This record gives sequence, C-alpha cells and structure tokens, in this order.
Amino acid sequence: MIRLTELKLPLSALPVMARRAADAPAETDDDRAPIAHPVDTLKRLGAQKLGIDLAAIASLQVFKRSFDARKAELLTVFIVDVALIDASLEAGLLAQFQDNPHIQPTPDMTYHPVAQAPVDLPLRPVVVGFGPCGMFAALVLAQMGFRPIVLERGKRVRERTKDTWGLWRKQVLNPESNVQFGEGGAGTFSDGKLWTQIKDPRHLGRKVMQEFVNAGAPPEILVEAHPHIGTFKLVKVVENLREQIIALGGEIRFEQRVIDVEIESTTQGRQVRGLTVLNQVDAQSYTMRADQVVMALGHSARDTFAMLHAHGVALQAKAFSVGFRVEHPQSVIDRALWGRHAGNPLLGAAAYKLVHHSSNGRAVYSFCMCPGGTVVAATSEPGRVVTNGMSQYSRNERNANAGLVVGIEPTDFVQDAAAFIDAFGPVDGAKYAQEALELRADESHAMHPLAGINLQRQLESQAFVLGGSNYQAPGQLVGEFIAGKPSSRFGAVQPSYKPGVKLGDLHGALPHYAVAALREALPVFGKKIRGFDMPDAVLTGVETRTSSPLRIPRGDDFQSTNTLGLYPGGEGAGYAGGILSAGVDGIKLAEAVARRAISTLQKI
Repeated sequence: MIRLTELKLPLSALPVMARRAADAPAETDDDRAPIAHPVDTLKRLGAQKLGIDLAAIASLQVFKRSFDARKAELLTVFIVDVALIDASLEAGLLAQFQDNPHIQPTPDMTYHPVAQAPVDLPLRPVVVGFGPCGMFAALVLAQMGFRPIVLERGKRVRERTKDTWGLWRKQVLNPESNVQFGEGGAGTFSDGKLWTQIKDPRHLGRKVMQEFVNAGAPPEILVEAHPHIGTFKLVKVVENLREQIIALGGEIRFEQRVIDVEIESTTQGRQVRGLTVLNQVDAQSYTMRADQVVMALGHSARDTFAMLHAHGVALQAKAFSVGFRVEHPQSVIDRALWGRHAGNPLLGAAAYKLVHHSSNGRAVYSFCMCPGGTVVAATSEPGRVVTNGMSQYSRNERNANAGLVVGIEPTDFVQDAAAFIDAFGPVDGAKYAQEALELRADESHAMHPLAGINLQRQLESQAFVLGGSNYQAPGQLVGEFIAGKPSSRFGAVQPSYKPGVKLGDLHGALPHYAVAALREALPVFGKKIRGFDMPDAVLTGVETRTSSPLRIPRGDDFQSTNTLGLYPGGEGAGYAGGILSAGVDGIKLAEAVARRAISTLQKI
C-alpha cells in the first residue's frame, strides 16, 4: 500500500456527525460506530497526487485526521493508505515519487512478539504496579505465555472510584486508593490523552491503541490526531484488559504493597531474589521468590522510592515542574482557537498548548490540558493538597483547564536537614540530610535522589494550610494574581475543583521564581489565545505531580544499572510522560524480561 499525507479538505466537505452529548456507563452500537470520512473525495485527491486514474484505486483507508486552524478557512488534513487494483504498480509509483516526503510506502505496524515462554517456565515474572506501564508489561508478557504476577497496592478500578469520590465529596482520603494509586494508575482520572512525542520506529504506540480498542475504547482513537478516551470509558477498558491478562494465565493481586526487596550479591553483580509484600486486606506480610521484577511505579510511589534507595538501587534526582491549574470558560477557548467554526460538532472542545521562556530563565508551559473538563483533588498523602485535570470522553463540561507549570531543576531542590526531616520524619530525614551533606562534599556535587520529594511535600503541605486544612484548594483570580492582590470572590468563572476552592493569595504557594515567571507568562499567553488572561479566570493550587522527581537509571537491557532482574519503567522511573508513552515503555520492559528469561533457560 501507499501512504499519502497532507490531503486537505475544507471542513464543509466532511460528513457531519452529532457528537455524543455525554458519557453513558453503558455503550450503545452508535458509540462504537466508526467516523464517517469523505472517502470518494479523498480517492480523487489521491489519484491526482499519484497521477493515476481514479479507477486504478482499489481501496482507501484513513490513517489519521487532524484540523489546521491557522487560516480563516479551517482545513481538515488527512493521512491515508491507498491500495491499487494492480498491486504490482505500487513499487513503480513509489520509485517515481521517492523524493516526495508525502508519498511513501505504508509501514508495517503489526506487532510481532519477541519470544514465546516455554511450558516449564521455572519462575514467573512479577510486575509491580498496574498503571499503563505495568498493565502493558503484564499484557504482553501474558500474550507471550509468561503468566506474570501483578502486585498493585490499590484497589480494583470501580472500588477505587468510590474511594476517590470519598475525597472529592466527603473530604475523606484513603492513602492507598485515590487518584494516584489503584488499578489503571493516575491516567484513569485524567483526560485519557493518547498521544505522545516519543520516537516510536516500531509503532508500539499503535499496539497500545489497538489493544485499547479491542478492550472497548472508541475506534476513532486510531484515526484522530489527538485521541482521548476519558475517565468513564477508561474504567471499562481497564477492566477488560485485566480480564484478558487473567484469561491468558496472568494473576493480578490488588491491595498488595511491596514493602521490601531482597537483593543477593552474585558473581555477575547484585541480583533481585525476592519481594516482601504487605497484604493490605488482612495487614499480613509475606515473601515471594522473584528474580525478574518490573518496577512500573507511578510518580507518587514515594515510600517505594525510599525503600529502593535504602537497598542501594541506583536513583538520580531529575527535573520536574510545579504550578497551578487554570480554568477558563470552554467557550472562550473555542472562540479563540476555532473562530467562526467554534461549536462545530466535528471539532468538539478546543485544546491548546502554550510555552513561554520568562526573563528569569524559567520555562512556563501548559501541561495536561483538559478541554471541557474538571480540576480534581489528586493527593495521595494526608495533610497535603495536589491538583490535576480530568475530562470525560464527551468533553462537555463548562470549563477548560490546564496545568500552568514552571520548570525546576535539581539544583532548586531543598536539601537542608529541616526539609528532609519535615518530608521524611526525624529518623529517615536526618539520615538523608547527612547523605546529602556527603554528596555535596563530593566532587560530583550530585543532588540527593530523594530531594525533589522534599520540595513536592513542602508545597503540598503549604497548599493544604492555605486551603483551610480540609482538602479544599487555595485559589486566586488571574487578574488579581497578576496584580499581586488577594482574591475574595469569584467572577464569571466558577471553579470545578472538589471539595472546594478557598480564595486568597497564591504568591506564597510556590517558590518566588515560579510566581514571577507565571505572572510574566499569563499576559503573553493572552496575546496568543484571546481571553487567556481574562481577570475572572481561576488559578487553583498546587500542581506538583507533573512527573517523577527522580529517575531509576537503566541500561540498554532495561535493567537497573546496578541491580540485575530489576526493570524500572513508566512515569515513576522517569521513562514516560502519559498513558501512551507509559504503555509503550511497558511493552519494551516485557520484551526485555522475555529475552532474558529465554536466554537464561538456554544457558541451563
């Protein structure tokens, strides 16, 4: 087949389909219907581009569809795959257009397993964490016959949803079952965005997307340039993926928190030999043998990071970002980005991506933009407030929200004894402070790997107090934030965060350099998107879990650089930044585990 890119049509040329008004827990046949495309028109464009008769085209499939709103007349941009009636002519056409980047052979995006487990596999691999990374590591291992055992500290997704609503509605936090912990990971309570900027020459992202569709996600995610699923639909998708893993011989144990790891010194180096697991149902712990462990930790698994550090597993401090959530009326964003096409059912709610390099050297950018969504309480620790964003598939809520965050570097992390003790307690905090002191004295001047958690916990605790110490979040109107004046009443924008927003002054909620950078960036963003700096827009604090504050370094074999059998991956280990990239990383980890298992058996 031949892949053609940059086929453009006016929006008016597309068949209009009514967008679903809301997410229903039970899907109908209409929910699963594919997008209607102007196939005949696209065939004519394709024939013109290839210089062939229309009758020579046997079939045309739409691979991607996007929208170009840079001009007054909004355009729809297609990538299509064309098959000719006489397939033997395709090679000649490709040779004729070999220098044309918009006419290329259709790549083979079929996933090919790298191994198949033997029937007598002596020891099953273990996957710690059942977010997107752990889920796809377990799924691919199961598809290759390795019957993985999954340990997830949180609950099944529907039980977890009830606990999450307990915080949002009743201000009751379950530290082990919340937006961060539980089946599906943090991505379950998000917009369900499924795009990434990672390099993906093997098209593993397509494998992730296809598995989502097989598990009940809307088929259009395979076609949309910026696909998303939404929380309600993700719940069912996650459950179906779980059942598939189980049907293939895998085992998934919920409410099982890994509290220790056994590492043995061998002639080849340090080797994982087992795990200690706390069954949180009966508060009893047990040990299990394991020599291949996928550590698919989320970015909030702070206790597990500390445990790995105590065992000498290599960890490194890394950059992340902090900031606020900003909310506008979705209609304001739609008008600014879609112009006269705002409200067109084909377009849905408009999304944006912004960046500004401030005069103090800090980068300010939008993060995890949720069109037609809500700001959610995302803390996983008592006495702390964290925000995140979430949308349903329909994206039909009143407000648009996004994180407005400022990049920080490890050199910004707080490393004094008081900060460590406040974050980790008197015993561990004092020990980490001493380690940090020794690191600073070393010529490498390395940062303590856990120091980023100091800053996160400090900001989250401050936000808890500013919000009234009851899990309400501190907030401020954009106009008054820019002017440096406290807010006392809401204007045209009503915040969506539950349990609620307490207005005041956010200048003390973030480091001074972050506040200065945000105050500079907001008017600049207002010039890029009209109305972005509207005085009544609401800022809600704080956003601290943009990514993991550390990385668990690994080699080309995907194993920890100093601990064999330990495969760190996903967001928590610093190798992903969203559902799709985490799923892709999970596939790579599964393949690495499979290769090593087969290689080990061949040597026996």
